[in-house]
Amino acid sequence: MDQQADTAGPATGQGRKLTVVVVGLAAVVVAMLCAFALPAINSGPHGLPAGVTGPQQSTTAVSEALRGDAWDVTVYDDEAGLKAAVQDREVMGGIALAPGRVTAYTATAGGPQAAAALSSAATAIAGQQQADVTVTDLKPFTEDDPKGAGFASATLPIIFGGMFPAVILSRLFTGHSGLRLRLTGGIAFALVAGFAVTAFLQYGTGSLDGDYLLTSLGMSLGMAALVTTLLGLESLIGMAGFGLGAVVIMLLGNPLSGFASGPHWLPDGWATLGQLLPPGAAGSLLRANAFFDGTGAGAAVLTLAGWVVFGLALMLVADRRGARAAVPRPASTG
Repeated sequence: MDQQADTAGPATGQGRKLTVVVVGLAAVVVAMLCAFALPAINSGPHGLPAGVTGPQQSTTAVSEALRGDAWDVTVYDDEAGLKAAVQDREVMGGIALAPGRVTAYTATAGGPQAAAALSSAATAIAGQQQADVTVTDLKPFTEDDPKGAGFASATLPIIFGGMFPAVILSRLFTGHSGLRLRLTGGIAFALVAGFAVTAFLQYGTGSLDGDYLLTSLGMSLGMAALVTTLLGLESLIGMAGFGLGAVVIMLLGNPLSGFASGPHWLPDGWATLGQLLPPGAAGSLLRANAFFDGTGAGAAVLTLAGWVVFGLALMLVADRRGARAAVPRPASTG
């Protein structure tokens, strides 16, 4: 009887462990589904900044028609002011009204879905007024990549450009003695990879159209924000820390980044969170540098720099903790 009880004990423990693992993995899968499905289901214009100009009666009617959670309408004095606002990223696009004519000014590179929604709104207004409609794209994607496929694909090199070097460097240069080598390797990789990825997208596929040096530095900063944060978490907590960081990046940072659509295509709270995480900030910085001559890049730069500082702070704490542990204790004289 005792032998049977001893055998049943470990078996029961193993069964419980297996149950916990199965339930935990299922929970992770459901969490992944929620993270990717919910933003897609709830996507659409949310407080999308748009401009309108024209006769006061017409602009008032359009502003009333677009009033709600979807649009944030600003009235401009003339078409020149509206076009400048679009190019300066004050608004995502705008509608100019004139007798017998409706013109939609869009910026597809700022967000293709927003440009399409604005074009549809202008077409509907023109139909109501029995006017001609014209769509002018002030900031399109490049001629070689008019749909922006190359730009949208940059999200994976940025994310995995932070994750892969962090885990590889952590395995190759272990312990306190390898901490500074991990940091040096991570920063060096971010610089090299940032310039290489930008060169491929700008000169290989023609997907980007901006100052190469500025765009490359922005790409490198995005990767550096990820790799330093992950290295810092791993140095301080171990692989559990790396796993935690990777989960946040993949389950929150990636789907909430608004990389392809722009942040205004997500609900307000989700969009704000996404822009505070490295993938979202990196996407906004790449968009600003590649298509808008750096306009609107300041917030993204500060966000990514903050993540770099956070990662460095974690590594500094880990370095000092490791240094204290390495100091030999004085021999007991008792």
